[in-house]
Amino acid sequence: MAGHRGRGQGRFAERADPPAADDAAAWLAGRLPDGWFTGAPELTVDRDEITVVGTLPAPEVEGEPAAVAAAEAGRISRFRDETRGARMGIADEAEQRYGRSVAWGVVAGGTTKLFTNLSVPVMTRLRQSERLVLDTLVDSGVARSRSDALSWCVKLVGENADAWLGQLREAMREVERVRSEGPTLSK
Repeated sequence: MAGHRGRGQGRFAERADPPAADDAAAWLAGRLPDGWFTGAPELTVDRDEITVVGTLPAPEVEGEPAAVAAAEAGRISRFRDETRGARMGIADEAEQRYGRSVAWGVVAGGTTKLFTNLSVPVMTRLRQSERLVLDTLVDSGVARSRSDALSWCVKLVGENADAWLGQLREAMREVERVRSEGPTLSK
């Protein structure tokens, strides 16, 4: 059947882990034009995406918070427009190198804006008690759908367990370091 995507094919099919992105920060430091950001951008890397968030100089505006926010939004919009072509080129190179999509974002003063980033479907199985939590969030108007409610729950856990998740990630890095120093098994 023409255009049919069977199991194991297509954009969201399960696949082998992408290449390591351990050197992504260093590669981007060398690849990004000087002067784009006030310092090194913050990188977040997972199996699907590399998110690059750089800090722009805050606009020198005083006055009401609404005026400051408008100036920051304008600074972000200008950066986005002026750098679009170059960012797309860098993203294409990084995608080839690291096997992941690249998303961009910036911070200007108190405003953070992500330009384009993935929303990846994740399948899960939930028992009735867990579904009831999601349905309560939907029925109360906190979330539009079970998917939205699950996303909300994950964000809430991430915000409230940030220190613990950081410790867990550090422990995983240490395990990976020790594993890489160990003997290799021949097949």
